[in-house]
Amino acid sequence: MKKTFITSLLISSALLNAKIELLDRIAIIVDDGVVMESQINKAMATLEEGYREQNIQLPPKDVLLDQIKERLIIEELQLQLADRAGVKISDAELNSTFSRLASNNQMSLEEFISFIETNGDSYEEVRETMRKEMRIQRIQRGRVNSNIEITEKEFEAFLATDESLGELEPELQVRQILVKDKSIADKVINLINEGTSFSELASEYSISSNASNGGLMDWRKTIDMPELFENALKNKSIGYVTEPLESGSGFHILKLEDKRGQFVQFEDQWNARHILMIPSAIRSDDETESQLQEVRQRVMDGEDFALLAEEFSEDPGSAKIGGDLGWMGLGVFTPTFEETMLKTEVGSISEIFESEFGYHFLEVLGKRNHELTDKLIEDRAYGMLYSRKFDEELENTLRTMRAEAFVEFKDLD
Repeated sequence: MKKTFITSLLISSALLNAKIELLDRIAIIVDDGVVMESQINKAMATLEEGYREQNIQLPPKDVLLDQIKERLIIEELQLQLADRAGVKISDAELNSTFSRLASNNQMSLEEFISFIETNGDSYEEVRETMRKEMRIQRIQRGRVNSNIEITEKEFEAFLATDESLGELEPELQVRQILVKDKSIADKVINLINEGTSFSELASEYSISSNASNGGLMDWRKTIDMPELFENALKNKSIGYVTEPLESGSGFHILKLEDKRGQFVQFEDQWNARHILMIPSAIRSDDETESQLQEVRQRVMDGEDFALLAEEFSEDPGSAKIGGDLGWMGLGVFTPTFEETMLKTEVGSISEIFESEFGYHFLEVLGKRNHELTDKLIEDRAYGMLYSRKFDEELENTLRTMRAEAFVEFKDLD
């Protein structure tokens, strides 16, 4: 009796397990992989929830189902491609991504994990979803990047479009002096060059309606200015004063007073040059420092820094150009080099110091507060154009992959 009961129990358990296994089935065969029924159901539930949260009417279910199946097919094809290319995302890289996401949301990693789980999601499942998305992104970049080319002519044309100008250009605050004849305009220019206040000259000489407030005009983008003003002020720095500009109203003198906008930024920069000597197996630290001290003394005695850098410096990037490192902001050089540069006066030679690269001494040639606006705008414009081309090329790539793939839909009814 006892044996019969145990046998029945085992049979029931086996039947139960068989039922559980049938809960998930292969829905689509995609080349060497498959899409499971559970993946489709989960994607459908997520999509329906998204529509409800946004209070948007759901499309017909068969339309949604077709969209989900196609998306999962494309996803599976890309993951197979990532497998063949050996694309992997390490735990360390994944951890770094989650730490960055937490930081962007002003949370610690622990708080971010708690937030995920409080919303009913599994942190481990979210991690694996993120790992999969990162693998797909990496394989997309690898396949698409090589096919994207942006010519200089194409880039310049994009920068000149109303779309680019409207989104990227800063607003300018401009002062104007308008006079009737060229001789007065030339006189005003001379007074400006001698240091007379532009606003005072506007009040005294300008015949424009804004003369009483120093010629100050409303904030506007160059695209919204008369073409004469736009061409004269485009890509100019704050403080720039135009030559007299002739129009039907007379002669205009403009001063770019200020800029504002998302991309208006300034950066303190230093122009420095250095001589580097690196210890080696045949030259100890002490010997290296001693030889560099002799070179420094020759600079202090009046020998040409650039010539000595060409002869003695072991920095392959700057030796051939006299040790010149160009104009650079903070955060570019090693901390020791930067610290020495900051405490060295313009035109002065530093003492010898050691960095992770070897022994140096440097000279600060100049310091400036440099406007980065045009560079940031160009970078953003390039990003916009690249993104547009990337999306177009990716769409073409995915369509080709889908067309060439073997796909079989299973009848699950």
